[in-house]
Amino acid sequence: MTVLTRFEPFREFSTLQDRLNRLFRESHREGQDESLTTSSFAPSVDVYEDEHNFTLKIEVPGIDEKDIDVRLENNTLTVHGERKIEKDEKEENYRRVERHYGSFTRTFTLPTTVDSEKVAATYDKGVLKIALPKKAEAKPKQIKVNIGAGTEKTIESKGPSKAA
Repeated sequence: MTVLTRFEPFREFSTLQDRLNRLFRESHREGQDESLTTSSFAPSVDVYEDEHNFTLKIEVPGIDEKDIDVRLENNTLTVHGERKIEKDEKEENYRRVERHYGSFTRTFTLPTTVDSEKVAATYDKGVLKIALPKKAEAKPKQIKVNIGAGTEKTIESKGPSKAA
């Protein structure tokens, strides 16, 4: 008597996937304590510009201001910090960890129009705000243009003005 066997081409893949999932779950449990304390991350940053400043707003909640270092060197702004895991909770009691812990570094190349002598940083409610004022010659300047027989018209210049 002949036995018919149903052909299932992906049966072996399903078994392999189950084995890999089990392997990753086991390795994640073993390395969980280490993963809570050694990760690095990049906090979110908003950058905007108005006629007087460039402004950076960096989200760094849960980080003490003493753990944040802001440096400006050769038109490069570097922000470095560290979010430390709270030691009042035992790490083995965590069931889910979505917040990132560890150190971060964000680097920004600044335009030459930034006045590096007047850069200021403030920290409030988990947001680091860095104000980068523009140099006076980089700000828009209005120029009065005479038309015809002494009539004046105002034109706004968007770029740096070069006085002759």
